[in-house]
Formats: sequence, C-alpha cells, structure tokens
Amino acid sequence: MQKVIIEPVTRVEGHGKVTIHLDDEGRVKDSFFHIVEFRGFERFIQGHPYWEAPVLVQRLCGICPVSHHIAAAKAIDQLAGLDPKDLSPTATKIRRLLHYGQIFQSHALHFFYLASPDLLFGVDAPVEKRNVVAVALENKELAKKGILMRKFGQEIIRAIAGKRIHGIAAVPGGVHKHLTLEDRDYFLTGKDLPSVDTMIEWMMEVMAFIKDYHGKNAAWLDSFASYPSGHLGLVNATDGSLELYDGRLRAIDADGNRTLDDIRDVDYLQYFAEGVEPWSFLKFPYLRHLGRENGWSRVGPLARLNVCDSIGTPLAQAEFEIYKNYTGGKPNNHTMHFHWARLIEMLHCAELMQSLLHDPDILSDDILRKGERRPEGIGIVEAPRGTLIHHYQADEKGMITRCNLIVSTTHNNEPMNRAVRWVANNILDGQPKLTDTLLNQVEIAIRAYDPCLSCATHAIGQMPLQAVLYDAAGNVLDERLK
Repeated sequence: MQKVIIEPVTRVEGHGKVTIHLDDEGRVKDSFFHIVEFRGFERFIQGHPYWEAPVLVQRLCGICPVSHHIAAAKAIDQLAGLDPKDLSPTATKIRRLLHYGQIFQSHALHFFYLASPDLLFGVDAPVEKRNVVAVALENKELAKKGILMRKFGQEIIRAIAGKRIHGIAAVPGGVHKHLTLEDRDYFLTGKDLPSVDTMIEWMMEVMAFIKDYHGKNAAWLDSFASYPSGHLGLVNATDGSLELYDGRLRAIDADGNRTLDDIRDVDYLQYFAEGVEPWSFLKFPYLRHLGRENGWSRVGPLARLNVCDSIGTPLAQAEFEIYKNYTGGKPNNHTMHFHWARLIEMLHCAELMQSLLHDPDILSDDILRKGERRPEGIGIVEAPRGTLIHHYQADEKGMITRCNLIVSTTHNNEPMNRAVRWVANNILDGQPKLTDTLLNQVEIAIRAYDPCLSCATHAIGQMPLQAVLYDAAGNVLDERLK
C-alpha cells in the first residue's frame, strides 16, 4: 500500500496531519485527518475551585479564548445556583457584547487572513501568494478593511475583559465590571477607531463581494468537497432564530428533517456520545439515537444557518433570505459555502453590537446575582467554529471533580475527515505525482471549517510541510518539502 502524508496542515489554528492510503494501482483506499497533539484540560482542571474555570479554560485557545470563557461562565453560574434568566440584564448584555465581538474578530481573522487567498488566487496559486500579504498587495482595500474589522472586535474584548487575549470579564453570577461611558463612545464616534456604523457599512460591501464571487465561481463552490451531512446549532427558544449565546440545541439531517428538537443545554448528555479512534486525539461526537455511523453533524456558520428559521437583525436577515434561496430553502451541504455563511454572521454580530452599544443597560452597575450552590453546571454557546459545550461537576467545597468539554472542532472532526476523503477520491485518486495544487486542495477543504485543531498550541520557529508518496513496498516515489 502507498501512503501520502501531509504534515502539518497550514493556515489553520493548531497543527494537524493528513494521511491518504493508496492501493498498488494508485487508487485511493482510505484517508485520515489526524489531530496529533494531546491537551488534557478535562483532566488537569480537576481539583481547582469552580470559579477558576473561566480563567483556566481560556488557555485552550489564543484565537477564541472568549468563547471558552463564556461557555465556562455559563456553567459556573449554574454551579452558583443561577440559570441564564437569573442574571441581571446588564451582566447578560455585557457578556453578549463580549461574545459578539469575539465572533466578529475571529470570523474576520479566518476570512481575510486565512481563507481569502484560496478564493482570490485559486487552488493552483503559487505558494508565495497563499497569504494575507499577497491579498494586501493585490486588493489593498479589502485587506485593510479586514484588518480593521478584526481590530474592532479585539477592541471590544479589550474594553470589557481588560486585554485582547486571556482577559477576565465573567464571574459567578455576572461580570466584574460594566462598560464605561468613555469606552462606549470609543466604539460609537469613530474618532480613533472606525465606528460600529462603519463596521456595518463595510460588511455590506463584503457581502456584495462574496455574492459576486459566488456568481462567477458557482460551479467550483457548489461542488468542491460537498457531501450530505447533519447540521447542529443553537436556536432561539421562542422563535427558532439564530442564537449565539443562549438557546436550544437543534439538529437536522441532510434533507432538513429534525433529528434533535430544540433540547435544553442541561439535557445534552442524554443525546450526545463521543467515539474515539486510535489515529487521532480528537473525539467523534454523535447523536446517541442515530448511532456513530449516522449521528454526526457539522457545526459552525454553515450548520447554524441551516438549522435556524431566521436571523433577528434586519440586514443579516435580508442576506440570509438570499443565501437560503440559493438552495431553494433546502439545507446547504456545500462545504465552500461556509465562507458565505460566516460573513452573514459577521454582519449579524455587527448589528447586534450596534444595538448593545446604544443600550443604556451596559453602563449600569447592576452586574451580579447570587444563588444556592449546585453540584453540576453546563454551559453551551455558539463559538465562531460551532457549538461549544462545557460541563463541570464540583464537590461540597467547590472543587471541580469532573470536566467534559466538547469543542466546536470536535463536532467537525467527522465532517473534516469526510471533506479530506472527498478530495482524495475526486482530486488525488490515480495521480502519479504529488503537486502543490493537489495538496493545497486537501488543505482548502479543511480550512473551510476554520478548525482550531489543538486550541492554540504552537511551536516556535518554522513548521515544515512534508508530503511523501510511498509504493506498496515502502519505497519513496515522490517527496515534497516546504
């Protein structure tokens, strides 16, 4: 048997490895997407006081620490005896503003820095053009706006949590401070930073760009790495609209049939199980009642726009209707449409931030509530990459005795493996030699999911990309190193 190895996968958060197995005729026999690092957070967080969890779990990721912070905070609220409805309006709105700022900046990072070279330059672009510097050289305005949009989201995080990465905002029962008038005006006036109104204007321009791009490249975008799948995400408990902070879990199959009907976060363990494989440190979540073979789902922007009934802000709702009409109202199973969905969510978050920044509640000092201690807490949010679950149990002294985390990219583990398999079967199958174009398409399929593979574990120095093609006897037929 021959083997193609791609290690590491580039322009994603963290490090992963792809192995593609070929038979003696060079046909694809199987493929695997490996996560090769072990983090151990579920174990070493045990023995810590539960109120430390929102601080500790941020270290899972340097890209989306806020998502872990908020999910953990919702869980420790329950340990402190409080459900989301029990928090003060100010605390909830501050947390939401922080959460929307995080999604806005993370989506901007992925689209403009990591994914845009794939779209602007194509799959056969030379290696030196596959980066944001090349984007800036050829499309200066797009790159500039992308950089400033990310900065806006990061500044929202800094204002609330004290710093852009690994700050502290949430405490049991609320937040530790409200937004100041000076901070609020910083985002409204546009004096030293483009205002939130400007963010919305720019997002409308980016929406026009992506729709034009889809019109010109529909054949590739609709077919590349596309396959039927389930979809999972949070929806508003009242009207089924897109919900990013606190809602009910809904799942559908590839045809749109409900497979999980708006369940409460505290009931998730009744419905979800996690499989394991010897070739990856990443688990494989699935719906228990459907089984491992059929119960897996995609999560993230594509899935969220598939499971929700509407979007609660006007501009994003109008874009959502155009997006849904593209597939005739049926679930969208096109992997490359993740990018379109991601931009609609960015617009939605910009509108939500605009609304919250004009809300006087965020300036109030009514920020904490207290309750009766409980032994268990579960927090679920929609992180930029998808549904994020934090589950803690604590003893009578408040020490964590059990921790279970289902991270967004974990849900997408099976879907990413399916995407790699699609490229292997449809692009690499039967090819006599490895080329950059062939290998790049494997990475493009993975990048569409915006995976956070090892939650911010990064090596110092230059990470090589090595791909080796072996024959059935183990002899090296071809090798590429960059």
